[in-house]
Amino acid sequence: MMLATLIAQGGQPVPTTYVELITASDTVTQVSLGFLALLSAISWTIIFAKWLEYRRVRSTGTKFVQEFERVRTMEDAARLAAKGKPNPFTRVFLRANAFLSDTTPALGATTERGARLGAAQVEALRQVLDSQTDAERDALGRYLTALATIGSVSPLIGLFGTVLGVISAFLGMTQSGSGNIAAVAPGVAQALSATAMALAVAIPAVFGYNIFASRLNGIDGELEGFGSELIALLVREGRI
Repeated sequence: MMLATLIAQGGQPVPTTYVELITASDTVTQVSLGFLALLSAISWTIIFAKWLEYRRVRSTGTKFVQEFERVRTMEDAARLAAKGKPNPFTRVFLRANAFLSDTTPALGATTERGARLGAAQVEALRQVLDSQTDAERDALGRYLTALATIGSVSPLIGLFGTVLGVISAFLGMTQSGSGNIAAVAPGVAQALSATAMALAVAIPAVFGYNIFASRLNGIDGELEGFGSELIALLVREGRI
């Protein structure tokens, strides 16, 4: 894309494309642009990886929960979890099922009912469910902080490069002894390219963070609801 008509200023051609603008910029601006390009690559890698991860969790998790709602016993639920693809919901279930397998019911069986968990054991089960839910949330939220950091830091890096570039442009104008706009315009344009690059990095990162944070909150709520469904299944089965 053309920026200006090619002219000569002090024996040096004025950049007419963005590529020429970058290659002709000073070292500070180039370092800022290079660092911002690195942050952009990291940001888009995280965005793409999280999009795939959340899509997979949504697909496998929704299928498991829908089938779980139709089971009548923990044994049926265990078989369902074993044949399905691993996901946060199956891991929460398997953690709870392992706790139940290792726990002897505090209330013994009678002629009218089977053995049941005591109040303290039920509370311990809820803590196990909460612990695993928190672990799954932490795993799903991994690297989201990096997106937020990139979104907030990139504009500052761009501003830093722009300010130093403008200072360099005005110092160059002073040394050359020329005060017309043609003398300072290329340097200012080169400096402002850092701000433009910073915004190009920050905007996708902020959008990605907000979208994935919203999805993470939704999945976290569904995991808590799943834990309640599991407790309800134990009640229907007469184990609580």
